[in-house]
Amino acid sequence: MDAVERPTFETSAAMEVYQHVERHGTAARHRVREMVDLSPEAFEEALTHLLSKGYIEDDGGTLTLALDVGSVEQHTTDGLTYTIRPAHNDDFEGLVQTIRNVSSDGTYVVAESVAEQLLYEDAVTRHNTVESRVFFVATVDGEVIGWCHLDLPQLDKLRETAQLTVGVREEQRGQGIGSQLMQRGLGWAKANGYRKLYNSVPAITENAMVFLEDHGWNTEGIRRNHYSIDGEQVDEVMMAYTFD
Repeated sequence: MDAVERPTFETSAAMEVYQHVERHGTAARHRVREMVDLSPEAFEEALTHLLSKGYIEDDGGTLTLALDVGSVEQHTTDGLTYTIRPAHNDDFEGLVQTIRNVSSDGTYVVAESVAEQLLYEDAVTRHNTVESRVFFVATVDGEVIGWCHLDLPQLDKLRETAQLTVGVREEQRGQGIGSQLMQRGLGWAKANGYRKLYNSVPAITENAMVFLEDHGWNTEGIRRNHYSIDGEQVDEVMMAYTFD
């Protein structure tokens, strides 16, 4: 299932099973059967339907949300080999730690909110009729060192725009990893029909603004004194990337 495809359900039983797995990201098959108020026959019928539509995958009794957001890519720069791929639920802890590491100075406010949302919902991916999100991660020897996140509203009037965040741990910066993550996110958004991406950064984060501008982003507006950082009022710079 693609993250831009809205899930639809033929029965309320199928919707109930899907919603349980979607909320938790991954769940043991027998636990889902225990938690939903369905007969064994109704549960099996609903699960068969979800598997046939490609909404859920069953990996040896573990049910996961099935989202197809691309392939695994390997890159090498200055002797460092790293992988960029779609994130999955096993990346949860490393992803949260990386986002918190990058935003630890208190200036990457949007990324901080992404980390808090992950912790609140306890799942990497979301995909329902209201919202979806996908993550791409950069890993070295299986450890998450960077991410690109796309927040995808499902409301019709907002479905052509999305919020993007990207970041790389400080010790791995300067090797083009952030640029590769950015290009992966931009490429996915363009291929899936988005016309505009946006991000907002405090005006004091000059390096972040330069990075975005170098990748084709433009400033669309400024909200005065929007943030309070270290006791100071700081403007918000609203930036956007528009596809041709």
